[in-house]
Amino acid sequence: MSDQAVLHVKGRVLAGPEDVRDELWVVGGRVSYDRPAGARDIRTVTGWALPGLVDAHCHVGLGPHGPVDAATAEKQARTDREAGTLLIRDAGAPSDTRWVDDRDDLPKIIRAGRHIARTRRYIRNFAHEIEPADLVAYVAQEARRGDGWVKLVGDWIDRDLGDLAPSWPRDAVEAAIAEAHRLGVRVTAHCFAEDSLQDLVEAGIDCVEHATGLTEDLIPLFAARGVAIVPTLVNIATFPRLAAGGDERFPRWAAHMRRLHERRYDTVRGAYDAGIPVYVGTDAGGSLAHGLVADEVAELVTAGIPPLDALAATSWAARAWLGRPGLEEGAPADLVVYESDPRADVRVLASPRRVVLNGQVVE
Repeated sequence: MSDQAVLHVKGRVLAGPEDVRDELWVVGGRVSYDRPAGARDIRTVTGWALPGLVDAHCHVGLGPHGPVDAATAEKQARTDREAGTLLIRDAGAPSDTRWVDDRDDLPKIIRAGRHIARTRRYIRNFAHEIEPADLVAYVAQEARRGDGWVKLVGDWIDRDLGDLAPSWPRDAVEAAIAEAHRLGVRVTAHCFAEDSLQDLVEAGIDCVEHATGLTEDLIPLFAARGVAIVPTLVNIATFPRLAAGGDERFPRWAAHMRRLHERRYDTVRGAYDAGIPVYVGTDAGGSLAHGLVADEVAELVTAGIPPLDALAATSWAARAWLGRPGLEEGAPADLVVYESDPRADVRVLASPRRVVLNGQVVE
């Protein structure tokens, strides 16, 4: 042990919401709460330590016009890392980012394959665009390509209707979700509006992204089925700008987007109050900047979620939901150190003091 570099994290280690330790050790890239015998080459970091933050809706490898090259994807991942995001659920990307798995200095990624959308019913070059008869086959394909998740586009603007509308008939989503579950993967869906939600939840979906259309009558259904939501409030903040751009051609859609935006905080607080699991996701990639995880946590607090639960939604609870460890004995040492207690003020998350990934101080 004397020849092995050791990291000593000292101060307050938030292993859980109320599980506060005085210190931890990092040996061989893993967490230990026992001082290693004979350790001499020790680096000490002081402060308040949290498990590496989670962005549960992020897109590494995606730009405004579709897939990006590896250099751009690496820059995206580094930006997230600098913000303390060390675990990403990549909620749909057209780029192959498997090379990231070989890099100890970049966040860990849980992939959902590529978005699956209805023909001409999503952003160009982002998704597989198919018809309902092919949905099961494409879900099976992306299930094999992903890391335990598949991503559907549940609704989008119907240009003939001039408003948001469901992408898939009920029988298609039932068959597709059943196939995903048979293959052992979970399913999530992009949903802005109200009309697609009941069919998706009753078909067995595991999570809904954005969920701005979640209404009082649908909340009990989500709660009873245990369907999680990832509100991406930093993305929903762009709705007024999007609406302004569509006023002339699609006034009905523009008005709908404004209504969804106006009630966004009430929607999230209503879901939380009903016991619906809520997790942090920024929707980074596409047209939205990376590194916004602290902003999203602050938005959840603004919506009325207690600070400790908003913090859990990007740390302990989010990692448990995704099946990844936090700061347990023997876990990979992925953690972020702050100057003060983030439980007291989540704004601290915007200024990491140190970022430790796979046991190495990287920031």
